[in-house]
Amino acid sequence: MSQSITLSSATRQNLLSLQDTATLTATTQGRLATGLKVSSALDNPVNFFTAQSFTSRSGDLSALLDSISNGIQTIQAANQGITSIQKLIDSAKSIVSQALATQITTTGTASVDYSGAVAGSGASTDFYINGDPKHIILSGIDTIDQSIEKLNIAAGVVIFSKDASGTRISLNASADIEFADPSDQTQLGFAGGTAPVGPYYGTGFEKAGQSSDLTVTGVSTRKSLSDQYNDLLTQIDQLAKDASYNGVNLLSSAAPTNKLHISFNEKDTSNLDVQGVDATSVGLKLSAITSTSNSAAVANNTNRGNFLLDADVKATTNQLIAATDAQRANASNFGSNLSVVQNRQDFTKHLINILDTGSVNLTNADLNAEAANSQVLSTRQSLGISALSLASQAQQGILQLLR
Repeated sequence: MSQSITLSSATRQNLLSLQDTATLTATTQGRLATGLKVSSALDNPVNFFTAQSFTSRSGDLSALLDSISNGIQTIQAANQGITSIQKLIDSAKSIVSQALATQITTTGTASVDYSGAVAGSGASTDFYINGDPKHIILSGIDTIDQSIEKLNIAAGVVIFSKDASGTRISLNASADIEFADPSDQTQLGFAGGTAPVGPYYGTGFEKAGQSSDLTVTGVSTRKSLSDQYNDLLTQIDQLAKDASYNGVNLLSSAAPTNKLHISFNEKDTSNLDVQGVDATSVGLKLSAITSTSNSAAVANNTNRGNFLLDADVKATTNQLIAATDAQRANASNFGSNLSVVQNRQDFTKHLINILDTGSVNLTNADLNAEAANSQVLSTRQSLGISALSLASQAQQGILQLLR
């Protein structure tokens, strides 16, 4: 038959108090050890799962921060590319201004007295003014004055005259004057030059070698400047293609192939699409200067470029001005997008901090309070042991009587 020990009411009460104190002490020591007041769903289901939700979203947003940071760097790379391209455009403007300031002239005096057109009447003379063909029939009986008058009428401007002796033809033009054939020069008294180069100005438009009596200035200089201009266009293209970051280039091609997508929340319901632009020479509508580029085409004309015409140079200047305007618009657009992304980056950082703080507030223990509780519980435990001892003294008195 089982037997049980009967405790007095006071003893049992003190024992229960000691057990409660031990439980509270264990809880307090656990909080001091882990720093958490809610370490599992058993402690506080609402706080535990709410804190987990905060922590999970904070982690998702932290992962997005890397993407946002890459987006900022990509936009900054594009903006730096625009700035550098603009410097190249400014250099191109300087070259074009230099080309326009370079005067083209053709000067010289015939080395032989003018004796009338060769082969009697009906002899033709063909020459070009900056590639524009001119045709004139000179009579073998024309005087030097009559021939000069016909030449100037054909030219549309007074460029032919007599020299001081009055017997030789002089040429003084603010243009590149070329003759179609050596005979066209010799019949005016100029040295013939080399055989025709054709088709220089197109089919049926040959050009003879320059007469040794004539000096042309400015043409080779403008040609050199056009080559420099083309080199700058190449540099613009290369720079635009190099302005990439993390595999994304916002300057190298037309929309929509170069687009940057940035997510601002974990569900991608808040985002920004940064559309790229074509900042290459083609995208900026900057045309290379070649031997065939010209703004006022002449029939069959294929060799009249290289900044030979002032109109071409001015047209190129207009292209550069339009390119500068486009670059400023692009820079403004990227700057606006950069401001938005940087603002969202700061917002996301602060939101992560808020979520982490909220999670901590729900689960972390107040170590100062828990330390104070530990001291109180230790004292309470000592007092409980003393109270239990006092409660058992009545039975100890009976024991003494029995002895």
